[in-house]
Amino acid sequence: MNHEEFLALKRFRALDGVRAIAALMVVFFHYGGPEWLQGWLGVQIFFVLSGFLITTLLLREHARTGRISLANFYRRRAFRILPVYFVVLFVTAAALLIAGQFWQNPLGREFPLYLVLFNEFGHGGAYGQSWSLGVEQKFYLVWPLLAFALLPRWRPMMTAGLMALALAVVPFTVSSDPKGWSVHYFTVLAGCALALLMNNRRGFALIKPLMTPWSILPFLGVHLLVPVISGSLDGVIPGFVSVVPIYAAAVGLMLPALLTPGWVRRLLSARPMVWLGERSYSIYLVQSIAHSVVLLSGASGLVMALLTSIVAIGIADLCHRFVELPMIERGRSHRSAGNATAPIGR
Repeated sequence: MNHEEFLALKRFRALDGVRAIAALMVVFFHYGGPEWLQGWLGVQIFFVLSGFLITTLLLREHARTGRISLANFYRRRAFRILPVYFVVLFVTAAALLIAGQFWQNPLGREFPLYLVLFNEFGHGGAYGQSWSLGVEQKFYLVWPLLAFALLPRWRPMMTAGLMALALAVVPFTVSSDPKGWSVHYFTVLAGCALALLMNNRRGFALIKPLMTPWSILPFLGVHLLVPVISGSLDGVIPGFVSVVPIYAAAVGLMLPALLTPGWVRRLLSARPMVWLGERSYSIYLVQSIAHSVVLLSGASGLVMALLTSIVAIGIADLCHRFVELPMIERGRSHRSAGNATAPIGR
């Protein structure tokens, strides 16, 4: 694929397949999946994809219209992300109240954090997986403003500087938060950096050698070696935070292989994978609800992981049909006249 063909792509369908895998990795790992799966890293895949897709969308809007409509961008993000987030939040809270466990659960004790999307500073609980939404929403608020409104000419240097800053403050964030919240912005910015490279002709030439399906093999190697890498770095940065920048770089180097024609793109673009990818956001959000349902069966281990994933897919399909899609369409209908955008990513 050459640069013109890349710019002509209207939808990166293979990335829907990646989202499906990432969401199911998280669910399967959380509820009895094997340790080697390292499913918690699915969140890092989501972060890289967010940075890449959002930056590509904004770059192409600017190339097409000569400007960026921040109002339309924020409106699209709000209608895409917030409705189903709050639906699942209130359903989860209501279930805890009915069970008499609301105030005993971290969700109840820290409910205001979840209402204003500062949940990355919470302590887990029944909606603990939503911590990643806190990170993403701050990215959505700040990145377009900095990179496309205030400092567009300094975009590449600013991206590199922010990535360095995110890593530099990790030791300080780890001391107050085991998740080391700043390192996740490095991951999102890795996706932004890849988008800036691939949408630039010279940058694309640098990336082009990676545009072969076999470039996924180094990523798979890094994924399988995560416990070794994390263990060797654990004395430097405690916990899983140590491996996140390395994994983010591996995901970024893998993505070009998913966009070029070949067997990997065909596999990830298959209709079942795209179907799951379109529901991946809801799958990720409803996993605790699905687990609570499956607990009634008495299942455990791999059976628990499998049943929780299946139930999560079913609930997510309802959320997608009756919450996500109607709200996405409403967000599109409220766009400013004459400022259409290509459906590159959701």
